[in-house]
Amino acid sequence: MAFSRAFGFVNASRFLHNKLVKNILRCPMSFFDTTPMGRVLNRFSKDLDIVDITLPQYIMGWLASVGPMFATIVAISYSTPIFLIALLPLGICFFVFQRLYTNTARQLKRIESVRRSPIFSHFSETLTGVSSIRAYNRSEDFVIKSEKLLDNSQRTWFPVIASYRWIGTYLGLLGNMIILLTGIFAVIEKNTINAGLAGLSLSYAMRITLSLIMWVRNSCELETYIVSVERIKEYCDTENEADWRSERILPIGWPTEGAVEYKEYSTRYRKGLDLVLKGVSFNVKPSEKVGIVGRTGAGKSSLTLSLFRIIEAAGGAIFIDGVKTSELGLHQLRSKLTIIPQDPVLFSGTLRMNVDPSEEYTDRAIWQALEHAHLKDFIRSLTLGLDHECGEEGENLSVGQRQLLCLGRALLRKSKILVLDEATAAVDLETDDLIQNTIRTAFKDCTVLTIAHRLNTIMDYDRVMLLDAGKVVEYDSPSQLLSNKDGIFYSMAKDAGLFYKLINALHTVFGHHGQRQCRKHSKN
Repeated sequence: MAFSRAFGFVNASRFLHNKLVKNILRCPMSFFDTTPMGRVLNRFSKDLDIVDITLPQYIMGWLASVGPMFATIVAISYSTPIFLIALLPLGICFFVFQRLYTNTARQLKRIESVRRSPIFSHFSETLTGVSSIRAYNRSEDFVIKSEKLLDNSQRTWFPVIASYRWIGTYLGLLGNMIILLTGIFAVIEKNTINAGLAGLSLSYAMRITLSLIMWVRNSCELETYIVSVERIKEYCDTENEADWRSERILPIGWPTEGAVEYKEYSTRYRKGLDLVLKGVSFNVKPSEKVGIVGRTGAGKSSLTLSLFRIIEAAGGAIFIDGVKTSELGLHQLRSKLTIIPQDPVLFSGTLRMNVDPSEEYTDRAIWQALEHAHLKDFIRSLTLGLDHECGEEGENLSVGQRQLLCLGRALLRKSKILVLDEATAAVDLETDDLIQNTIRTAFKDCTVLTIAHRLNTIMDYDRVMLLDAGKVVEYDSPSQLLSNKDGIFYSMAKDAGLFYKLINALHTVFGHHGQRQCRKHSKN
């Protein structure tokens, strides 16, 4: 019996944990944008700990206390049947006390759970920014804030303990009332019952106070801690992304050309928010290099997120080689695209694991990709080479090296469509030039979409797209856009000082005559 109970508890906890993990990993990005990380960590830590350890204890306690309590009532009723008359009002009082305590205790537990989440959030944020905190000598402030959050969380325990004392007092009063009535009824019926039954009735009545307290306490704690199951189930039922796979059968090697087309495409980050892309229509030819520029909030990152279906369409459609992306499963789509993000993402593990997570490629292919990413000499200088541990989030590598490692990962995959989301923002100009040269040579047959913050990196691209307020306002070759002095791209290039850089470059190559000609052309 004990084994079967333990087996059932373990299976129930495993079921909730696996369902929670699976559902959280399939949640859309909007969920993580609106949900503090402390709440998610709270579900996986304290709430699952309650399901694993605390709930089984109170279930066993409830089963152990319910039997003696009902046995006591039956024994007293059998010894002194007149006790049944008083049982109804006593039962009503017991029910009122029990419900009042349970409702109060349940809400107090909810408050305690809510107060606990900010502690996890603050701790996670502190670990993420510990270098900046130490650099600005603000460690004491974060310690004080952590202590305040901990105090706020622990402050909820005082009313919880007070509620324990309250229910103990009233149940003790109710138990003493039962003892008193049992004694009175035994005296009243002294002519009908013998002394043995009267003593049995009183001895059982002496035990009922403890049985009542244990039963009510376990019942209330069970109902209170079941809130953790409710909180876990809430995150088990959150809305997920689209299906991982669809019934659509794709051609072998899709996409073979890399043509991208947006047709009246609109999207928003979450329901109820304004559109971030508004009826965008454009096409990218196979193997074309397109730079995407615009002011902050113009919709550049939203454009690339929509290509991966990180955010879903509110209208219109996206086609890749004539295939509508909304008809594909997310894995079918995302596995065929490659992105080098602005913030390089590495995982705890070896360099080999970070470059080739699925272990699909040979060491020769990995070294070739790292050579194109200008990391070969650095990795060869390491004692363990490809087996060198990157540490948590690649902490023992510089930001530039992490970015180059992400470039090596992209080179290894050789996808037909490559997206660069300001991939060179964290590297110096020399490394930026190396990356751009690698992209021009290694991805010459691929379609490249680049969100650029340095305009000089996209001046040799086939076309440049300028976004403003979620719309495409200019889309042409860089030379054509620069010839339009009233255009936005021309003003952005002028503000970035591209013309002065061109003048200096011509001065270096052609001397003063080329410099004068370029200045004359820029004035015109």
